[in-house]
Amino acid sequence: MKRLQSILVNKEPFFYIVFGALTTLVNFIVFIGFNSILGRHYYWLSNVFSFIAATLFAFITNKQFVFESKEWGAKIVMKEAISFVSARIGTFLLVEELGLLLAVQVIEVGRFHFSFLDGVLIAKIILAFMAVLLNYILSKFIIFKT
Repeated sequence: MKRLQSILVNKEPFFYIVFGALTTLVNFIVFIGFNSILGRHYYWLSNVFSFIAATLFAFITNKQFVFESKEWGAKIVMKEAISFVSARIGTFLLVEELGLLLAVQVIEVGRFHFSFLDGVLIAKIILAFMAVLLNYILSKFIIFKT
């Protein structure tokens, strides 16, 4: 019970959820914006742009507020940034891009009662949850470990 209480009152998971939600919001806003500009056939490019914006936002907020990495020397920041971006690229390619590609194939072949964009957004939401969990584990135990 004490372990559960310490997890629930610990500010790190709380801030990770808050800033993760904001990162997801940045991701979706940029994705929807670029998708409306570029069109549905370039959903993957919209996803790349949304990934870049969200990763930049996430690195800054995770370093500063979630994991409270107080070192701002160039060497430390570069090491953390390279690790952070590498981990995010890995989850982006393996979870989000591959998952989105598979989801689009299922959506286009299946007979669903929603639009293409709605189907892609549903898939993106599910994949985002998977990526967030994996990114937390990587950030906590590898990238910003104290």
